[in-house]
Amino acid sequence: MKNPFKKCILPVVLSAVLLCGCGGGGAGKTEEGSGAQETEDSGAQKTESTAGAEEDASGAQAVFEGKDMEGNRVSSDDFSKSKLTMINVWATYCSPCLNEMPELGELAQEYDPEDFQIIGIVSNVPEGADEESLELVEVLIEQTSAAYPHVLLNESLLDGMLADVTGVPTTFFYNQEGKLLDTVVGAKDKAAWKEIIDGLIEE
Repeated sequence: MKNPFKKCILPVVLSAVLLCGCGGGGAGKTEEGSGAQETEDSGAQKTESTAGAEEDASGAQAVFEGKDMEGNRVSSDDFSKSKLTMINVWATYCSPCLNEMPELGELAQEYDPEDFQIIGIVSNVPEGADEESLELVEVLIEQTSAAYPHVLLNESLLDGMLADVTGVPTTFFYNQEGKLLDTVVGAKDKAAWKEIIDGLIEE
């Protein structure tokens, strides 16, 4: 039987789908960032690290496909273009997400594309969303100078890469083969991201 919940969340802006409580799991290391947005129920903010995730890492392979704001196909096949791909999951209501995006935009410009690339996933705006929601995403991307691809939410992302995401921002790092190398829940500043990026590129 098909899950009726999925039928009702995809046609609307998903303000309650990946609401922020910081947890996560999945393969790869999980590090602690700061200021992750919590659920609407409490209205608070917290950050939580899932200690020991590194020991349980399975090196999961990412498979996803979606469309960016221009309707272009973006998929896990694009990981092969760079040694390291950063997937940053954010939401239009998430202040920590928006606060770190200007520096993510700077990082995207400073690295050689053959070494590093960033792909954003808008966790609360699905493909086919209303014009107002799409315009908001475009405005936020422009205001934060986050000039890298941003993928709209779809069912395959919900079932796959984002299945265990419980808070935003959540960031994944993948190598060229699509192997998950690291997971970070919460926001970081540019220097902290650069340290992680450089370390993973050199692995």
